[in-house]
Amino acid sequence: MEIKTTKIPGCYQIFPIVREDARGKFVKVFHQEIFQQHNLNLDFAEEYYSVSQRNVLRGLHFQLPPEDHVKMVYCVAGEVLDAVVDLRLNSPTYGQWELFQLSAEKANVLYLPSGLAHGFYVKSQQAIMVYKVSTVYVPERDTGILWNSAGIPWECENPIVSERDRKFLPFSQFKSPFLFQNP
Repeated sequence: MEIKTTKIPGCYQIFPIVREDARGKFVKVFHQEIFQQHNLNLDFAEEYYSVSQRNVLRGLHFQLPPEDHVKMVYCVAGEVLDAVVDLRLNSPTYGQWELFQLSAEKANVLYLPSGLAHGFYVKSQQAIMVYKVSTVYVPERDTGILWNSAGIPWECENPIVSERDRKFLPFSQFKSPFLFQNP
């Protein structure tokens, strides 16, 4: 398993070892000792997945303190353009975004610290995304910023976006409760 830093502090791209043979693939996305060696979170409270069609854009989502969470995301079917935006005040990358190509083929994983907004755009016919989070979902604390307000060059000008996601505040109006803590 290879863990690579990204430009956003505390955000990592993980490249698991993929075992492949005539039967298919076997991918280990979490290994306690390796995560421990890199000071990554070991305590996850929930795991879920989403199934989305081509041109769907989900995000940019996060959960507010004190129920904010570390998140791991990966694509087990299809391909997505995945985006994160740093919402942590005093972070050297506050307000900056980074894009990643996540796919079942690459089997790569994103590890996101608390204080990052997350979203993705589906490039394949369908995509299944798995989310592993460190706190339980709390509907009153779950929110986001408007998908097209952070300067992200999404690959589609008119994606399929939920009514809820269309009503989020733009980044410029969001008052962040997140503070940067050096990872």
